[in-house]
Amino acid sequence: MPTVHRKPFGRAHGRSEIDLWTLDSGTGVRAEILTYGGVLHSLTVPDTAGEPGPVVRSLPALDDYTDKNPYFGAIVGRYANRIAHGRFTLDGTTHHLPANDRGHTLHGGPDGFHTRIWQATGHRTDTAAVLRLTLHSPDGDMGFPGALDVTATYTLDTAGTLAVDYTATTDRPTVVNLTHHAYLNLGDDDILGHTLQADADTYLPVDAGSIPEGPPVPVTGTPFDLTTPHRIGERLAHPDAQLEQAGGYDHCWILRPATPGTPATPGALHRAARLTAPGDRRTLELWTTEPGLQIYTANQLDGAFTDGTGRCHQRHGSLCLETQHLPDSPNRPGHPSTVLRPGAVLHSRTEWRFPHLAE
Repeated sequence: MPTVHRKPFGRAHGRSEIDLWTLDSGTGVRAEILTYGGVLHSLTVPDTAGEPGPVVRSLPALDDYTDKNPYFGAIVGRYANRIAHGRFTLDGTTHHLPANDRGHTLHGGPDGFHTRIWQATGHRTDTAAVLRLTLHSPDGDMGFPGALDVTATYTLDTAGTLAVDYTATTDRPTVVNLTHHAYLNLGDDDILGHTLQADADTYLPVDAGSIPEGPPVPVTGTPFDLTTPHRIGERLAHPDAQLEQAGGYDHCWILRPATPGTPATPGALHRAARLTAPGDRRTLELWTTEPGLQIYTANQLDGAFTDGTGRCHQRHGSLCLETQHLPDSPNRPGHPSTVLRPGAVLHSRTEWRFPHLAE
């Protein structure tokens, strides 16, 4: 039977009480989520031998999350990825945002949703443990127009699938792009021995500031070709200007539509990626309604951050699979729109499935 528990985790900046919520599937998978940043603090999944182990990297204490860190496990918004030069024009009005990454706005700015305290309510059913997080972002927050009300619902079911559903509404036109920034490792010292497949035939090359250089290009003949499973270390070892510039993957793949050969259907759930640990001990399938997948191989981590066991988070020690709309879409008419208008509701869903549990 699934269960939901809550306990204190500390005070953010010495003032606001932060809770840690535990969702237990009752069948071996367990998730811990913080009300600070909506952080997925831990996700424990049994391997093929039934041995439980962590599949996301974490930080040891609340102070480590509230201090500057590279978005460990957090819900990211209002706008995931980058907006070039910290500005965009919507309905004839140009909006200016704080630049926090090489002159561009990254992940909603320095005080994005990853730094906010979310309101939480939990409940369980016969088949799932559920945590509902809500956040109000006022008009002008980080320069974005419109008051935005966001809900992020974590659901862990008895099959071991962890899902995150996002909804958002606004009182004036704005742009929204939400994602999750879990650092994944299915059970090894690094992710170079993991095998990765991405259901995408094109990707976005970027300039030195990680802004798309132009339209999507085919992955064929490049180390970005993950249309069949490849060991990550083998792909990153290829000589390639894009890889050298970023220090690995930090690029957006354009996902295939839910039904191949047909136009993309907004809101349709489709597979984005399949990640497998060495020895096939664990397998993760990522499913989403989003059109893009940012793959980031933790290129900037350098051992400065540790987890609760003292293990250092090193370069290429984990990877992020961030389902989202495309970077800089507010400035790119050819990209799927990220505009949200009054009366409309943004819906987005991402699932972490573990098919080895059913074998």
